[in-house]
Amino acid sequence: MTLVMSSLPFDMVDALQQPSLKERERALGVVYTPSALVEFMVRLARPARSGCRVLEPACADAPFLASFIRRYGCGYQLYGVEIDTAHLSRARANVPQATFIEADFLLWEPSSCFDIILGNPPYGIIGDGSHYPIHTLKERKTLYRQRSRTWYGKFNIYGAFIERAVDLLSPGGKLVFVVPASWLVLDDFRLLRAYLAQVGGLQVYYLGKVFPKRNVSVVVLVVEKGGEGLELYDGAEELAVVKPAYAGEMIRFERREWLEFEQNGVPLGDLFHVRFAARSPEVRKHPAVSTEARPAYVPILTGRNLHAGWIDYKTCYSGLWMPRERAVELRSFYGFPHLVVAHTKGARVVCAYDERCYPWREEFHLVPKREGLDLLAMMHYLNGEPVQRYVSDLYRDFVPHLTASMLKRIPVERSMLPYFGRPLSRNANVTLSG
Repeated sequence: MTLVMSSLPFDMVDALQQPSLKERERALGVVYTPSALVEFMVRLARPARSGCRVLEPACADAPFLASFIRRYGCGYQLYGVEIDTAHLSRARANVPQATFIEADFLLWEPSSCFDIILGNPPYGIIGDGSHYPIHTLKERKTLYRQRSRTWYGKFNIYGAFIERAVDLLSPGGKLVFVVPASWLVLDDFRLLRAYLAQVGGLQVYYLGKVFPKRNVSVVVLVVEKGGEGLELYDGAEELAVVKPAYAGEMIRFERREWLEFEQNGVPLGDLFHVRFAARSPEVRKHPAVSTEARPAYVPILTGRNLHAGWIDYKTCYSGLWMPRERAVELRSFYGFPHLVVAHTKGARVVCAYDERCYPWREEFHLVPKREGLDLLAMMHYLNGEPVQRYVSDLYRDFVPHLTASMLKRIPVERSMLPYFGRPLSRNANVTLSG
């Protein structure tokens, strides 16, 4: 295996004085990449001509440049960018033919563009240290956002690396990165997907969980600047989806069966408002919430209470209780029976009917837009085998949870909708039909 240390662009003189090995790996985004994956990516980066400019960002000890030389020889201008001096020393020893620059790749301004950019950028969300591993970048986050055209929502630093690398490509140049698969479907990357669709043709190789000791599914992304369209591969060779006119939409394994399933149904988002429950900080701050069980208090439910077709109302996994009649102070839809769908049980649909109107922390909540919907029938349908296959086949394990966008697109068979009643008002109570 080849050690690929995806360094983070920040001043580590003070931040990493005497860290433990585990702390240092966490701060630097250390990833152990199988050498076969490095070689596969280098093969995809085949140069069109000798003498072209090749760059490895966040290069650490430059495993991709070393593999590139082994495969194609030394007749190229090779460059590596790395923030950490110690790793640069190893890179220079490993690849003496290359030029190495100590710099923050996201802020670096080279004098020329590159024909090939390849490597393994760091990944993680920049934020508070109590929630996010890349908290040491908080001071530079504003600057990164100002320089980015695709930063949206929480984003993830690997998305910024993709955008910056594409910007540094020469016309006709090629980017080859291994990155988490989450950008294929998450709304946080919708601007990035649209930008990539505008600037080049995409090849995406879905490889799954190939990094040792990392529970992250990855893809190899190839961007050919100036090209167009999308090709999605299931593994290294099987071409599964071709879109000559890709425009930045979610990237899914869209087999004909599931496209027809969608065309023949009504999107769930047309029938229900998809709401999200109160989050932990908001719940804990509420004056009626207690960390001890009290008379007339009920448990605040979490995803652990939610099962396909039923809810465990007794076990208090959250460690929090509140009066049931005050639950509406957190979210109005806690005040009437409705469907709850799991957010944190992987890329599958787990749905139950909350008939007791309990308070919740997290999870999706479906509020009908129309009268006459049979909620129990809808619950059984969403938990059924066709919907499970649909979600599993389209999204694999791109992300470890169901997203609102995935949920809204689930097609509901028209046979379940004998008629559409009038639209419900925003504050209307919902009763069970049937």
